[in-house]
Amino acid sequence: MIFIGIALLVAVGIALMISADAGSMIGLTQTQTAQLVPMVVILIVFAGGLFSRRRRAAELLGAVGLWVAIFAAVGVGYAYRDELLGVVGRVTGELQPGVAVVDSENRTAEFRRGFGGHFEIAATINGHTTPMIFDTGASAVVLTRADAEAAGIDLQGLRYTVPVSTANGTGMAARARLKNIEVGGISRRNIAAFVAEDGALDTSLLGQTFLETLGQYSVSQNSLLLRD
Repeated sequence: MIFIGIALLVAVGIALMISADAGSMIGLTQTQTAQLVPMVVILIVFAGGLFSRRRRAAELLGAVGLWVAIFAAVGVGYAYRDELLGVVGRVTGELQPGVAVVDSENRTAEFRRGFGGHFEIAATINGHTTPMIFDTGASAVVLTRADAEAAGIDLQGLRYTVPVSTANGTGMAARARLKNIEVGGISRRNIAAFVAEDGALDTSLLGQTFLETLGQYSVSQNSLLLRD
């Protein structure tokens, strides 16, 4: 196993040389340098077997096969890393509704449709994690009283004078202002919102006062994409 470990270290070193195009310093191209990796591994392992009388040929070949399989798996995983990350993100979205798959490079956040048919959103309002439902029909971000209180909004000073339509029917809401709201890494400050009166709303809604600040949002069959 010592020789196999040495072979691994040597192979890693050669791989680093390939990425830096170090082979050109000794007259080899990147392709030629890459071909050295399996050759060096095999030579070192077999050399180790010659110096070790206790190791049988079958064990030696088994060890070689194991390391070849490990290198192959690592190579395939690296080559398809972007696709694998996408798969992991989708699985996470299915198992944890409301959790965004964030693409920092493209400045997007993707959510998967929940089992109830809605797009559940784990938003952060004034530093507090708030479960919400994506709702293009809501003219503003609408919070339940419990979520508003948890987000630090002063409920005592609210006046419930604005009629709103919810899944529970028509209710009344009060105007409020959110210091900060963050959804899937997309942050906005000073967003207008409503706080629904007690019992008028089961879950807070992510409405137009946030959505209209986005560069784009789109809905497919099972995916919601928000773009900063």
